Amino acid sequence: MYAIIQAAGWPIWLIIAASVATVTIIIERLLSLRKSQVLPTGLLAKVVQEYRAQGVNAETLNKLAVSSPLGRVLAAGLKNVKSSREIMKESIEETGSAVAHDLNRYLSTLGTLAAVTPLLGLFGTVIGMIEIFGSQAPSGGGNPAALAHGISIALYNTAFGIMVAVPALMFYRYFASKVDDFVVEMEQQAIKLVEVVHGERHH
Repeated sequence: MYAIIQAAGWPIWLIIAASVATVTIIIERLLSLRKSQVLPTGLLAKVVQEYRAQGVNAETLNKLAVSSPLGRVLAAGLKNVKSSREIMKESIEETGSAVAHDLNRYLSTLGTLAAVTPLLGLFGTVIGMIEIFGSQAPSGGGNPAALAHGISIALYNTAFGIMVAVPALMFYRYFASKVDDFVVEMEQQAIKLVEVVHGERHH
């Protein structure tokens, strides 16, 4: 592996740095965007049950808010349980957009890395070409070792740039659609909570 890095020249270090950042973000998001972490199963039913049994108090609201992103959205609704349906929905929407922003954390960086790494590869290719042309003597005789080195810089950098960009782009799209699904699901569960609370208030 070190021989390949040597053959690829100094521009490869930029791509290696980008690949380390890409892998770190992918692992962090895979752990953070698990459904059990974001939308714990049965949380809404549990919240409704507790609300019916003991109403709302600050301690349960705080516990709910720190439990998960869905818990944070539901807690925002319950905080305004005595207000009108509209105010309750507004507070849920405000918290929902903040939660969506948190769920999208690092995704723009991942998208940027997916876009930039092929350009870094291209930059390496240009450096390789400069080496190739620099190795050509004015009389027409070239240095074969310098020529080979220039070609390896050009090709390795292009290949590594694409190798990092493809998974970065795939995971960026995957995470973005996952976050969208989570946000829709959270909105639906929060609306159910509003309906339960206000439906019961009319009786």
